[in-house]
Amino acid sequence: MIHGIAMIIEIIAVVGACGSACYYVACLIGILNFLREKNRSGSPANFSPSVSILKPLKGMDLGMYESLRSHCLQDYSGPYEIVFGVDNSADPALAMVERLRAEFPARAIKSVVCPAILGPNIKVSNLAQMLPHAQYEYLIVNDSDIRVEGDYLQKVLSPFERDETGMVTCLYRGLPAPTLGSHLEALGISTDFCPGVLTALLVEGGLHFGLGSTLALRRRDLQSIGGFEALVDYLADDYQLGQRIAAAGQTIKLSASTVETYLPAYSFSEFLRHQLRWARTVRDSRRWGYTGLIFTWGLPWALLAAIFAPGVPWAWELFGVVVALRLIVAAATGRSILQDRKLFSQLWLLPLRDLLAPALWFASFLGHTISWRGDVFTLRKGKLVRQ
Repeated sequence: MIHGIAMIIEIIAVVGACGSACYYVACLIGILNFLREKNRSGSPANFSPSVSILKPLKGMDLGMYESLRSHCLQDYSGPYEIVFGVDNSADPALAMVERLRAEFPARAIKSVVCPAILGPNIKVSNLAQMLPHAQYEYLIVNDSDIRVEGDYLQKVLSPFERDETGMVTCLYRGLPAPTLGSHLEALGISTDFCPGVLTALLVEGGLHFGLGSTLALRRRDLQSIGGFEALVDYLADDYQLGQRIAAAGQTIKLSASTVETYLPAYSFSEFLRHQLRWARTVRDSRRWGYTGLIFTWGLPWALLAAIFAPGVPWAWELFGVVVALRLIVAAATGRSILQDRKLFSQLWLLPLRDLLAPALWFASFLGHTISWRGDVFTLRKGKLVRQ
């Protein structure tokens, strides 16, 4: 009986390892397609509509001023404004806004206090109250920890020259704090999250969701799907916004611009809690895609196959192939697409990251509770219910 159980485990592990190898190949095809499209596009089109950047703020983040400041340094020929929003007039982030006004007196900068609580997602609640203060048709939403390059606006808005474009979003790289949890988070962004986005783009024939690093869209399209008010109950507001735009028959484009996000100084336990929250969010948002993550655990599957097929040469050959593909995908995404300069110094953490992935996946099905910004919620079909 023990031999039979071991045989079953070996078969499952081999299937998982082979499935992971196929997934890594799909990642590489997605990476090559994105690079090819990026090179084909060349310089961004000279389409520079007036745009309002909406930035909801709450408290102080690492590197926050430089991140906000990068939005004031745009090489952009069209008019643009930056609308900041907080839910409390005592929020210390408002001091940063005043500092920006002093440094950039010619830049159109507004601050809005949003006293109403329209739903449990306070960020989206604030966005709904900020929108009436934005004067332009084109809108860009991103978080306070996002730092952008000088051609960000031009690259993000140029796809809207084509009428079928309903949303533009951006890949991003993480800038870690000097803690283990923060480095694991940054590594996951470069080697798991971004390859997964490019593979979804390939397999699904386009994007059907947005990324919170950048959500660019027209005001009229936002209003046609119910505005920000329709999203105030959801945790994954970026996913919901993109999904509704795509469902309306419009195209979501992945910008040639890559942005940066400053990561908190996560302890290891904080990293695990953040990953569990993310896992349960994706589980509720993309059930079938989340289930398919079992075919992304290349290293655990290949290691399990080698353990349960001792002395069998092909098992270790399979292990070598899977590890090689995993490293190639990591390097191709991290360096060729994200220009993640810290990637190679973090790769020694990749086995730990990969071995944690199955445990977090299984743990995500053991409950519906998440911790977010100091509050505890229950997730019900992606919606936040305060405990």
